Amino acid sequence: MSSIIENLKWRYATKKFDANKKISKENLEELLEGVQLSASSYGLQPYQIFVIENPEIREKLKAAAWNQTQLIDASQVIVFANHKKLDEAYVDNYIKNIAETRNLKVEDLEGMADMIKNSTLQLPEDKQNEWAQKQAYLALGFLLTMAADLKIDVCPMEGFSAEEFDQILGLEEKGLHTAVIACIGYRSEKDDYQHAAKVRKSTEDLFNFI
Repeated sequence: MSSIIENLKWRYATKKFDANKKISKENLEELLEGVQLSASSYGLQPYQIFVIENPEIREKLKAAAWNQTQLIDASQVIVFANHKKLDEAYVDNYIKNIAETRNLKVEDLEGMADMIKNSTLQLPEDKQNEWAQKQAYLALGFLLTMAADLKIDVCPMEGFSAEEFDQILGLEEKGLHTAVIACIGYRSEKDDYQHAAKVRKSTEDLFNFI
C-alpha cells in the first residue's frame, strides 16, 4: 500500500486539537506550498488564502463559528476566500504572470486571454461567485491531502457565518467572500474520533465503470 493511501486512512476531521502543539515554520511553509500548487480552472486561482494566528481575531472568529473550540486550539486557522467577481484586470494580470514565468510575450497569449474572459467574465455575478467558490474547495482538497502526507491534522469546516467572517477579516471591501475554512494542527489524545473506523462507500457502491 502506498504511503499516501496509508496517510489518507490516518486522517480524519479532527474535532479536538492539542493547543500546546504548534506546526513548525518549515512544515507550515511546505503545507502552504502544496496548497499553492492546487489545480485550478485555467490556473486562475480566483481566491485568497488567509492564515490566521492572531489570538484576538481567532476569538472573534470562534464566536462566528458557533464557539467551536477548534478555532482556538488549532495551530492555525486557514480561511479560503473567493473573489465574488472577476474583471479584465484580474485576467490580464494572470496572463502577464504567465508571460513573465514562461518567457513569452503577452501578445502571444491574447487568444488564451480572450478565451478565459469569454468563458468567465460573461457569467452573471452570482455564477462567478459560485464558480470561484468551487475553485477554493479544490485548494481545500490539496490542503487535506498535503496535510495528511505531513501528518498534520485538519478539520475542514462549513459551520460558521460567512458574513461575520467577511466582516471580521475585512473581506467585503476586497471583493472577497469566505468560502470554507480549515483548522490545522495536531490531534488531542482526548479526541475519541481518532479511534473510530473510517466509514466510506464500498468500491462497488462508489465507482461506475462504463
